[in-house]
Amino acid sequence: MRKEKWVRAELKLVKPLLTKPAALGLNRQTQELAGKLIAGSDVVFEDVPMAGFEAGFARPPGADDKHAILYLHGGGYTAGGIAHAKGFGSVIAERTGTATFCPAYRLAPEYPYPAALDDALAAYRYVLKAGYERIFFCGESAGGGLSLALCHRLHTLGLPQPVGLVAVSPWTDLTLSGESVLGNSAVDPSLSYEQLAFDADCYAGGQDLRLPEISPLFGDLSHIPDTLIFAGSDELLLSDSTRLHEALLAAGVHSELIAAEGMWHVYLMYDLAERQEDLPLAARFITERLYHG
Repeated sequence: MRKEKWVRAELKLVKPLLTKPAALGLNRQTQELAGKLIAGSDVVFEDVPMAGFEAGFARPPGADDKHAILYLHGGGYTAGGIAHAKGFGSVIAERTGTATFCPAYRLAPEYPYPAALDDALAAYRYVLKAGYERIFFCGESAGGGLSLALCHRLHTLGLPQPVGLVAVSPWTDLTLSGESVLGNSAVDPSLSYEQLAFDADCYAGGQDLRLPEISPLFGDLSHIPDTLIFAGSDELLLSDSTRLHEALLAAGVHSELIAAEGMWHVYLMYDLAERQEDLPLAARFITERLYHG
């Protein structure tokens, strides 16, 4: 279990190297390495052939064939391959005892919007076709925003919504209009405005950044399922979480927000000794809605 001060120091050390547009290749390599380092050990990964992208199921012992989690990884829509997808996806599978489908959707700038969303939809359709009756969405950073965007797409298509959603530091507003984007610039150890603006431009590909399928905060949220949001008080994207939480409540959706004091972007993935209660909380939220909802 990692200590907060050590992880923060390491993040601050590599931030100048990774939060620049020119560092895209290095950022992708680092994301893959991070996925391998955090991967759960008590799971079996089963590769699944998909058209245009890699994917697979992380299966813990005793997982049944009726309940599944769709996990969508982060990386600003520009980084994160199958190793990264397997990483936290396998942790979620292990913690919940549930088969977790982990797609490594296509990345921008090579594949801008709607490629990632189209791949997320294809992954969801695959899980449905495989016979899973109750499906939960989980995503971190861009993957958290993508989970919400997928809910918007499902609503448009008339397809069933998931039974719940966990969003870890979700990127919900690619216009970067939240006050914390600049307000937390001096304390966030991992993100920069420059990096976020670059990623947003790459992903949008010239489309309106306020489109709900790009910035899900600006869409009708009344069809979103019960949601649990995690964010760090020091992260640039804190406002993306707080405004999402407030908008969900205003839309009549059950929403819970954990804004961890002194924490940073996607802190939940680091299994910190100081926040050891949060992963079990996420697991309980998921299993209650999957198995007892």
